[in-house]
Amino acid sequence: MRKNLVNAKFFDSKAKGSSISSKERWIGYLLGPSGALLVNAILGGSFLNIFYTDVIGIGNLWKGMFLAVFPVISKILDAITNFVMGWIIEKTRTRQGKARPYILLAAILLPISGVLLYSVPQASQKVQAIWIMITYNLFFSVAYTIYNMSHSLMVPLSTRNTMERGTVAVFNQIASIMVTGIIAALLVPMILLPMMGSSKTMWMSVMSIVSILSFPLIILEYYYTKERVSEEVGKGEEKKIPYSKTIRAVFSDTLTILILAFYLVSSYCAITKVNATTYFCNYVLGTYADGRTQTLINVIGGLPMGIGIFAVWPLAKRIGKKNTIMLGTVILVIGSAICWAFPRNMTIMLIGQFIKNVGALPGSYVFMALFADVLDHLEWKNGFRCDGMAMSIYSTIGVVLGGVSLGILNIIISKTGYVKPFTATAETLPAVLKQISDLGHTMQISADALKPSLDGVYTIAVNQNTATNNAFIFLYLGLDVVVSAVCMALLAFVNVEKTISYKQQVIRERLKANVLAEGGEWIEPEERERREQQAAEEEFLQLHLKEIEDRCAAKGGDVEEEKAKYIEDLRRRKEAEAEKKRTKEEKAQERREKKLAAMTPEKRAQREQRKAEAEEKARALYEKEARANESYYAAMQASLQK
Repeated sequence: MRKNLVNAKFFDSKAKGSSISSKERWIGYLLGPSGALLVNAILGGSFLNIFYTDVIGIGNLWKGMFLAVFPVISKILDAITNFVMGWIIEKTRTRQGKARPYILLAAILLPISGVLLYSVPQASQKVQAIWIMITYNLFFSVAYTIYNMSHSLMVPLSTRNTMERGTVAVFNQIASIMVTGIIAALLVPMILLPMMGSSKTMWMSVMSIVSILSFPLIILEYYYTKERVSEEVGKGEEKKIPYSKTIRAVFSDTLTILILAFYLVSSYCAITKVNATTYFCNYVLGTYADGRTQTLINVIGGLPMGIGIFAVWPLAKRIGKKNTIMLGTVILVIGSAICWAFPRNMTIMLIGQFIKNVGALPGSYVFMALFADVLDHLEWKNGFRCDGMAMSIYSTIGVVLGGVSLGILNIIISKTGYVKPFTATAETLPAVLKQISDLGHTMQISADALKPSLDGVYTIAVNQNTATNNAFIFLYLGLDVVVSAVCMALLAFVNVEKTISYKQQVIRERLKANVLAEGGEWIEPEERERREQQAAEEEFLQLHLKEIEDRCAAKGGDVEEEKAKYIEDLRRRKEAEAEKKRTKEEKAQERREKKLAAMTPEKRAQREQRKAEAEEKARALYEKEARANESYYAAMQASLQK
């Protein structure tokens, strides 16, 4: 990424100010990310595997080992590119930040690689295998890695304000889970799968359109995000840290290892469940691509994802992010156990899925905010940020597990005797039906079984054997129960929230001391943002006044009168915005005062006492951590001077 290019004002963020605006939240963290995330949700995962096994029919290549081994090898390559991308981000210093510029690059690469991913040529299986290996890695190891690494850092780098950071984390997860999850969960199984069947032409056309539509949304994400944390130390003042030091910093910290281990275990379960979803719905709960079963499971099970956004963050503010996730995990186990006991009963499955997804809410919406706290803890502990390295590991976990999970699924498919659907045209249909009968398979009992796709290709699926179906049941339902116990044990030791405010205060004091020691002028981040906002507003004003001059010169009119009118309108809008903000703050204060007034003096005293005791415990815990970290911090700083 050329610095001179992205340093141009044309590429400046549209997000201004020290606080994250509502426009930034809605466009930068919800609408914008939905483009790339939707492409990944539709093009990747189980749908891509369905394309390989049921449409291309390459599942039995090398006795089934191609689709078992190739995803794992590809994800190892993906893991390497994640670390390379993390190193590149750590070395990047531009006007636009260190991660944001790569979102711009991904806006170009993702649509192109997405189109190629599904454009498998009509050739021998060996040629198709080579094409698949190249395009799969171009999409996942290059294009999506570039996007995902930079996108994932936007929450930690957006601000140090834990409340604002928590809010944008929720918006980010709405894009990831509710928007892309629900759209992909509804659009593909209800409309696209029945429409495409096993027609290669239809799959290529539909997936190409989805890929191209991601471009404008990724551009919106780029322009409506801002790296405030990267800007704290000012332009050109941040020291470059050797990559070896960031590796040591991450892998020597217990909190970081615990949070990454939690993510590893929970991600494997989530990825496996996604990969098995379509197979489970096609053969265990419903019939092949019937357009109803998977839609119902996704809609009813996904409803809590929409409802929960209004409840999860207030709960997290009340009892803490970690405690909220642990509470959710207990609920998730209950829902999973219900589903596992009755995997073929649609009514009970829907009830269980609803309960299960209520439990999944906290982990989905709150985890990144907790992870951002751990990144701040790492900065406090070492004296420098480790965003690139930590995010490399974070992303690597996801991509490697994706390959491992898919590889295991494909081994199961191959070894348990999975039979891919048969395809036929109107002319060959009788012969294909006779072939199925001769093989001893029974067609799926479905009203849609013999309906052709839009290009006239019939898809005839057959029932799978007991071993294959039992594997689908465990991977989709049973694994959740087993993994949840491990997740709770890991998260129990993550206590970063109790001391993070003290650590952030120390971080700011260190930054100030470094700037002053180098003879620079320290400007508080809030003041810097205020000045930048003021300068941006003045620049905007002058540009608009120039437009008024040009318009009046071309069409006539009193220039000064038009300018005065515009300035007065601008003043009124600012006053209205300020009044709205003031009213909101006053109402919030009134609610707090009413709540206090409703308490008896004894309850108020007890409340204050609990608050003071919690603060005292947090302070004592921080001081204990600070004493334990003192020698490590000194040694790390000394090593950086060499």
